[in-house]
Amino acid sequence: MPVEQITPTVDGEALLPGAQFIDAYSIGIGHQALDARQAAVRMIEHGPRWIDGLMRVRNIIVTPFGLKTPAPGGAARGDSIGVFPVVGETPSRIVAGFNDSHHDCRVVIDIADGASGRRVIASTLVRTHNWLGRTYLATIMPFHRLVVRAMLNRLAA
Repeated sequence: MPVEQITPTVDGEALLPGAQFIDAYSIGIGHQALDARQAAVRMIEHGPRWIDGLMRVRNIIVTPFGLKTPAPGGAARGDSIGVFPVVGETPSRIVAGFNDSHHDCRVVIDIADGASGRRVIASTLVRTHNWLGRTYLATIMPFHRLVVRAMLNRLAA
């Protein structure tokens, strides 16, 4: 089943009030027994290797601007998935994200049961604070679309 860009169904005002950007992508996973945390870990921490290379380039470019980068040695520690601290969780939904000086972001992974099986829905919300945040968002948007699609495709494989 291919990844579909869908109309976001998350409540942006509840998750990130004032978000200027919200998108959502969905893929069918048949009857895999995944909860939201398992799906998020598989997508974010075990995604395609080319994403790691893309993130290394991103970190080199943004460091001089004071944007957050992962701690040396890998993923963030504590209740985090990759670089994203978990801010809310149920078996069918996990919300992760952080606030930074240039933008705030949330990543939401939902598991939805349907007649034809289960779906994983990945939603992203961003609220920018200044010109740096708006520039960053515009710059990463083409990569964001590729990365989310690749992560979902890998999850369904």
